[in-house]
Amino acid sequence: MPTLLAGFQTCDLALLRAIAETTHIPLTGPDVAAAREELAASLLQPALLDELAASLPRKVAAALAELQAGGGRMPWPQFSKRHGEVRVVGPARLAREKPYLKPFSTAETLFYRGLLARAFFDSPDGPQEFAYIPADLLPLLPAPGAHPEKPLGRPAAHHECVHITTAGSHILDDATTLLAALRGGPTHPGNPADLGLACDARFLHALLAAHGLLAPAGQADPEAVRRLLETGRAASLAALAQTWLHTSAIDELRLLPSLQPEGEWRNDPLRTRQQILHFLDTLPAGAWWSLPAFIAAIKETAPDFQRPDGDYDGWYLRETATGEFIRGFGGWEKIEGALIHWLVTGPLYWLGFIDLAATGADALPGAFRTSKWAATLREGRAPSDFPPEQAQVHIRSTGQISVPRLAPRSVRYLLSRFCEWDAPVADEYRYHATPASLSAAASQGLTVDHLINLLARYSAGIPPNVTLALKNWQKQGQAARITTAPILRLPSAEALAELRASKAARFLGDVLGPAAITLKPGTEARVLAALVELGYLGEVE
Repeated sequence: MPTLLAGFQTCDLALLRAIAETTHIPLTGPDVAAAREELAASLLQPALLDELAASLPRKVAAALAELQAGGGRMPWPQFSKRHGEVRVVGPARLAREKPYLKPFSTAETLFYRGLLARAFFDSPDGPQEFAYIPADLLPLLPAPGAHPEKPLGRPAAHHECVHITTAGSHILDDATTLLAALRGGPTHPGNPADLGLACDARFLHALLAAHGLLAPAGQADPEAVRRLLETGRAASLAALAQTWLHTSAIDELRLLPSLQPEGEWRNDPLRTRQQILHFLDTLPAGAWWSLPAFIAAIKETAPDFQRPDGDYDGWYLRETATGEFIRGFGGWEKIEGALIHWLVTGPLYWLGFIDLAATGADALPGAFRTSKWAATLREGRAPSDFPPEQAQVHIRSTGQISVPRLAPRSVRYLLSRFCEWDAPVADEYRYHATPASLSAAASQGLTVDHLINLLARYSAGIPPNVTLALKNWQKQGQAARITTAPILRLPSAEALAELRASKAARFLGDVLGPAAITLKPGTEARVLAALVELGYLGEVE
């Protein structure tokens, strides 16, 4: 890249004086050539550059940092799209109107401080115009972040924080449910409504896979699952949080419910996640913050946080609601904005980093703050204030098994493999054993004795009738059954005898009395026809 003095070779005396005025550098040279050398030498003083960088508005500092991060240059169309144009102003108008005192854009602010230039350089596609920082000035600039960044957005108003939901560890309970389903539970894991999960099932599945809990084919890995479920609750959450923080295997953009990705294009979910965490780090710890304002500030200062090349047409994403492709920067709110909102109200909340607030109990979250666990989880340490998993299982005389959320997760995981799953209630999971569920458990090597011992160890006691029912099933291998079948009632025992002796006998089931018998389902019309042949009229009620 050219040096500062080389860049000044195209500047007239009016422009040099404008840059000198904005940077408070006196020019004493007798002509334009001397003024160029004098201004370049003064701007290359580290102390002055430190002062200039510290005085830059947040948006301007962010633009300069982008150029620094890109090695000091960026294609001009990309840079100007993010940070605005630099107006072309002639010497007379420049001296008369002094537009440099009220810059039109972020790019213009940098230009009139001598920190930004533009020129054509060779590229793989031929000559291309670039925004650049002069080569001798670039290494003298303070490193990005040397000056504290201002918070993005604004504090939340009081009315935005009426209903508060603090971070929890329900994702551990959802993980237990999903792992049990994958191991052989009766409910299909792809349907969140069936499983009653609080977090997104696809995200959770991806997180468990990234954590090494799933085999390549998608089934739960028994040994890895056992280790997680037997690890303390706080340590388990910290482990899952660390996996999410550092994996590139979870692509949140492709998990957004409002978007349908198509085609072969690539993004960098880990880099995107790290960028969002960096933005969060600019906020005051523990302060309630407006989520819409936070998103708007990112759009204003760093809209390309997940698209380093600034290309808004290369990713094929349909809007789920309309089926239409979202193209261009005009779709930022539907893609980037939606992703930030989902990351804050979804994974960051589920994993314990964020507390949420809303205007009311039925309103969507509009405010957030970093949780009391956030710093600890970021460091990979287990929070110290988690309740122990010591709640007891409760068995009713009806056979229903209730498992509190704070019972050992390993116990619920095992019980769910023995039982049919009932709908959970509040912080309680409910199950009941059936012949079908016990048979399914037996096919996996689990016996009724295992179930009885498990219930006895982790409950206050098993009702005797429940123990008896389980042992009778194990002993007899069968159980009482309730069936549904059509019942035929005849006017006399003689009529029943005639029917049983006819060709329609193959349609008959169990005898219920002298003049009553069950029919095989679907044979009602044939039996009525046979009765007519025997001299009896009938009807279906």
